[in-house]
Amino acid sequence: MRTRMPVADRHHPAARKGAYGLDAPYLFPVIGILLAGNIVSGILSRSVGPFIGGAAVLLSALCGLYASRRGKFVIWTRLLEDLHLRGDERILDLGCGRGAILLLAAQHLTSGRAIGIDIWNRQHQSGNSVDAARQNAIAEGVANRVQLCTADMTRLPFAENSFDLVVSNVAVHNVKSAEERQRVMKEAVRVLRPGGRLLIADLWATREYQMTLAKIGMADVTRQALGWRMWWSGPWLATRLVQARKPPRS
Repeated sequence: MRTRMPVADRHHPAARKGAYGLDAPYLFPVIGILLAGNIVSGILSRSVGPFIGGAAVLLSALCGLYASRRGKFVIWTRLLEDLHLRGDERILDLGCGRGAILLLAAQHLTSGRAIGIDIWNRQHQSGNSVDAARQNAIAEGVANRVQLCTADMTRLPFAENSFDLVVSNVAVHNVKSAEERQRVMKEAVRVLRPGGRLLIADLWATREYQMTLAKIGMADVTRQALGWRMWWSGPWLATRLVQARKPPRS
């Protein structure tokens, strides 16, 4: 019998034991400067407007902090639970960073394997490194089910039909050109087994992903908002999920 991940309920995932840093850490000094500027402007002008602007900046920062530190774990706990994994799957995480989603997925496995790839850019996540991800895998008790690779998501070093599930959380948008992002979608589909699932959560270009996946023949392609828990700067920078299934061989 497969051992299920210990989850109190769908909105309160088990406490994480690893250290996952902050997503897009370069934004927080910028937010600090904007907040300070609004406060100084308000004091000097003796007007309310800059303070209202400062409050909006602070709210944006708090949204991003919550999404990075808590919200993504709540949402992905639910998404992974909804897949009803058997435990023997091979799972690929594109842009795994320090392992937040990768290790949640690994906790659903018994004989399966969760593989995370990244180029380990610290602008994308604070303290991002293969060693940090490895230490988190040990802390979460899943190191024997996890493999970490340095690889470019536009050129995956895996054979066709290698994975049952491909996931990604707020990573594909870091690929700058639309052409390269389309290549990411095609590579993800290439390595999926027939019947395999794809779940890509991102901040923008999700309609582009949806159109690309439909064009190359994926089934059940959907796009949906993931709610306030994954607002990275308020509702104007909300995460959306694109899901699709690779059709079985005819």
